[in-house]
This record gives sequence, structure tokens and C-alpha cells, in this order.
Amino acid sequence: MDIFSTGDTAWVLICTILVLLMSIPAIAFFYGGLSKRKNVLNTMFLSFIAFAIVSVIWVIYGYSFAFGSDISGFIGAPANLLLQGIGIDSLSGSIPEILFIVFQLAFAGLTAALVSGGIVGRMKTKAWVLFIVLWITFAYIPIAHWVWGGGWLMQMGALDFAGGTVVHINSGITALAAAIVLGKRKDTSLLPHNLGYAVLGAGLLWFGWMGFNGGSGLAADGLAANAILVSNVAAAIALIVWTALDTYIVGKPTVLGAISGAVAGLVAITPAAGFVDVSGALVIGAVASLVSYAAIYYLKPKLGYDDALDVFGIHGMSGIWGAIATGIFATPLINEAAGLLYGNPEQLLIQILSVVVTLVYSFVVSYVIAKVLDKAMGGIRVEEHEEVTGLDTNLHEESAYNLH
Repeated sequence: MDIFSTGDTAWVLICTILVLLMSIPAIAFFYGGLSKRKNVLNTMFLSFIAFAIVSVIWVIYGYSFAFGSDISGFIGAPANLLLQGIGIDSLSGSIPEILFIVFQLAFAGLTAALVSGGIVGRMKTKAWVLFIVLWITFAYIPIAHWVWGGGWLMQMGALDFAGGTVVHINSGITALAAAIVLGKRKDTSLLPHNLGYAVLGAGLLWFGWMGFNGGSGLAADGLAANAILVSNVAAAIALIVWTALDTYIVGKPTVLGAISGAVAGLVAITPAAGFVDVSGALVIGAVASLVSYAAIYYLKPKLGYDDALDVFGIHGMSGIWGAIATGIFATPLINEAAGLLYGNPEQLLIQILSVVVTLVYSFVVSYVIAKVLDKAMGGIRVEEHEEVTGLDTNLHEESAYNLH
């Protein structure tokens, strides 16, 4: 029987607002600062409009299909469209169901906003809007149900505390698929126009992530405290390792590298935060920087895809590592689940399956959506002169910096 807890409710309320902070303004500052000066407003706009679209879809049908009563392991029942039948006294565990709904809304909106980093500087606004509507419906909602809503991966025992598969692998592989359909930018260099913005965004992400991971147990307890502790530790060691890599390979530490490492560490610990201890977090964070560094500086040039702000390189690759690592380092001392190192090799196999399923399903759906829109709209990419001269002035008739 569910019993209402004011303490749990207060904590998840705070965490919900922290996740909102991650989307608006953290992602906007992070991506905006990394983009070119001529595209900064458009880059920020992409994350804002994506979050807004998902917010509306979530309350109309998203929540019901993702978390409604399971239908054959694949989707939820549409019993609560427009949240009908859910009152302020309805409970989900020890918190109001409405609070759980808005907490999950923030996760869905953040995931959509993350995708935008892969396509900045070259996608039509109308195409992006339609892509997000279709993607949240056919990619995010089913995967959320499979992993968190009682679907077949959850029934199989897949572990994803706060979104390794649902959020990070999903957004990373989606960004890659969309970038492939769009093709390379005319100028593929990554020269952040305002690294200070990006540092501010990364700092806000680090801060908000404590609610992202800390709130995913939906209770104010020791598990929440552990999630915050291991998340911070993973981010810290990942920042240190990336800085060391830059110093050794490039010859000097870079601020861009430091914040990239921190985000990679946070991504990797996300699925594991409720299952691993500090020793596991140190390994997960350290390896995350190695994995994402290799993806950005070696894999990306070799394969030739143009994931503009390295959404796949950081969120996708560190998400893959984190989800698999959960099956290695999960310890019964933190939660009931045990991984490979604690005598349960089967958990590792389940984690690998969940990763492969998410990668394949999300990539195929995202690629098909982008391709269909490209054909139907006569192209989803902006005109060449718009791309070259900048999307801020051409698509919005605005400028981020009116210096006269």
C-alpha cells in the first residue's frame, strides 16, 4: 500500500526543478557557447523549442503510453490521456503521481534538448519541430516504457537508475542518425564562440545532475545520498583524466576538455548511480573520459560523421560504457542488484542486450524519421547561403550580439 511521504515529496520536487535547470538554461548555455557566433541564438532555440514540445506531448499522451499499464511488454495503455483520472491525491509510491509525471516530463524534455547538439547550424526550424514530435512519440516513449515503465527490458531485469539507455544512449545515437541524414556542415570546425557560456552551462549541468540522479530513487534516503556522492566522484575523476589526456596528447590542459570530461563522467555514472559504490564510480568516471576522448578524436574523424557538438561522442559512448559498467560494478551493498564482480555475470549480459536494443531501435527510428521528413519537405537542411551567413539572422532575423 502506498503511503504519502512529505519528505520524499519535498526532495523529488527539488530534484524536478534541478532537472529543469539542466534543460533550461544549462543545455542552452553549454551548446550555445560551443556553437559559432552566427548560430548561437538558433542553437539555444533548438533546445528551448524541443523541451516545450515534449512538455505538451507528455501530458497529452506521452506519460500514459510510457508509464501506463503494460501491454505485451512494448507500450503502456492509453488510460490516462490528458492525465484524466489522475488527481492531486493519487500516489506513485510515496509521492504524488502528478509529481512523478512532471519529474519524468523533465527527463523526456532534457533528452530531446540533448539531441539538438548533433544538428546545430544546418537544420530547418520546421523540420526540427516535426522531427521532435515524431521522435518523442516513436523512439523515446517506447524505450522509456521498456526500461522504466514495466516493459520487456525492465521485466528482464535491465538496470538503468537514471537514464543511461533511455536518455543518453537514446539521445546520442539519435543525434548521430540525424547528423548522417543532414550531411556535413560547410565548415566542420569546432571553435566555441564563447567558451565562458559553455563553462557556465557545464557547471549548471553538474549542479542539476545531482537532482537528475539523486531524485531517481524517488525518495529522500541513503540511496539518494549515494547517487549524489558517486555522481560527483565520477564527474571529478573524469575531468581529471580528460585534463591529463589533453596535457599528454595536446601538450596543455584545455578548459573545453575539462568540461567535456566532467559531462562524460556524469553521463557514464547515470545508469549506475543507484547501484554502485565509490570504488565503482571512480573506475566508471575514469574510463568514460578515455572512451569519449577516443570517440571524438579518433572514431569521429575516421568514420567522417558530423556530430557537431559531439552528442554521440559524449552522451552516446559514455552512456554505452556506463550502462555496461552497471552490469559489472553493481553491488548489493548499495541496492539489491549484483553485477559481474559480485557473482552475477548474467546481469552484464542483460545490460549489453539493453544497450544493443536501444542503439539499434533508436538509430533506425531516428534515421527513418529524418529520411521521411527530408523527402516530404524537399530537404530538412537550410539553404547553403543561410548556413554560410548564419541561422540567427536568416531564420530568426535576430543577433545575439548587437555591438554598435
